[in-house]
Amino acid sequence: MCVPCTEDICVLDILVLYYSRHGHVAQMAQKIARGIEEVPNCQARLRTVPEVSQLCEATVPDIPDAGPPYVSLDDLENCAGLALGSPTRFGNMAAPLKYFLDQTSGLWLSGALVDKPAAVFTSTGSLHGGQESTLLSMMLPLLHHGMLLLGLPYTEGDLLTTRTGGTPYGASHVAGTDNKNPMSEEEQRLCRALGKRLAQVASQVQS
Repeated sequence: MCVPCTEDICVLDILVLYYSRHGHVAQMAQKIARGIEEVPNCQARLRTVPEVSQLCEATVPDIPDAGPPYVSLDDLENCAGLALGSPTRFGNMAAPLKYFLDQTSGLWLSGALVDKPAAVFTSTGSLHGGQESTLLSMMLPLLHHGMLLLGLPYTEGDLLTTRTGGTPYGASHVAGTDNKNPMSEEEQRLCRALGKRLAQVASQVQS
């Protein structure tokens, strides 16, 4: 939760946990991490999850070929806050992320995540491709863990003007049906705003 840095300074560790298939959710995670680290004494810990194999007894290497390390239950237990991201799968979170969350019953039993702030983010291929339902689906297990859910308030003016992604439930991106749309300026700012808000609330909770 607190990572010692220097004498009398406690650095808060904010976990940015995501699954990304085509790289768009990973790009969002980077922007959210940037927003987190705009807040004094807060650092982002980027983590991902492995693919879920369709074969029985299949295994993956302990370290991915590229990108951040795979998440552990300790990463989740010891974080001061959580940003959770996934592409949409028929209006729901992707299976690899759900598979990891299904293994967190021990943390639920101990109440390890109670009162920690959390936020969610997603990317879809189309403008009406299930963004809000995907964000809501990610909120459900976090509510069961007793976490404090944060969205994006309408004081973020980009919510009123965006023609791409962006919702009050969390940050979002429209990747396009060919997965080639770059993040718009509004989407980037809203990702940073979500990360910054998450870190600010985590700081308030800790104090």
